[in-house]
Amino acid sequence: MSRPEQPPTAVAARLRPVDLARLSGVSTQQIRNYEEAGVLPPVPRTGSGYRVFGDAHRRALLTYRALSKGYGAVAATRIMRTVHEGDVPGALALVDAEHAALHAERVSLRATSEALQTLAGEPPEDDVPGTDLLIGEVAALLGVRTSTLRVWEAAGLLSPHREPGTGYRHYTPEEVRDARFILALRRNHYLLDHIRPVLEALRREGTTEALHTAIETRHTALTTRTAAMLGGAGHLNTYLTADAARS
Repeated sequence: MSRPEQPPTAVAARLRPVDLARLSGVSTQQIRNYEEAGVLPPVPRTGSGYRVFGDAHRRALLTYRALSKGYGAVAATRIMRTVHEGDVPGALALVDAEHAALHAERVSLRATSEALQTLAGEPPEDDVPGTDLLIGEVAALLGVRTSTLRVWEAAGLLSPHREPGTGYRHYTPEEVRDARFILALRRNHYLLDHIRPVLEALRREGTTEALHTAIETRHTALTTRTAAMLGGAGHLNTYLTADAARS
């Protein structure tokens, strides 16, 4: 984890936009954009209208860039703008919200991973249909009532297409596969609302093996992002502490 960068011992008291841009590694236009977005604290001007930046602006910019690595540019902008509006508690609440969202994603990934372990214990599908089936045929294949399939459909887990004129439900092989997954998870006491994200992920990735790989990849990405968020939070804490010491 990177430590919050400390300001150098000697930084010019007054900085032009180009000076701040060079110190921070961005363009002068980007400096103006950051000023307008509230990423930087208010910028005083000379009698001639020239912007005068100082070390506080340099530190604000470095804090913003550190936050962006973990929280993203949009959230980092909101956090810094809220700080500069004088609402530090509000800025910290935004930080909390980002961490809460990350935690929620971790919980969802863990639930999906556990569901995959349940599905891995199911017997192989030796009787996968090669054509569409009617609701009675699917019910017989799975050993459930047709009313059960209708409940799953009403919950948004299945979407059989209807035959024009008769309205008969037709289940594709993919729908039958999904119905098998639902049945396996229901037998292990999964709620319908908990099954929905698992099915959506399976449909997106195609197979349980591909979904397992995607989960592992996402776990790694979340770990990397968490470390970056901690680094950004450290920069923010240093920036707020310095401001509090001067006030």
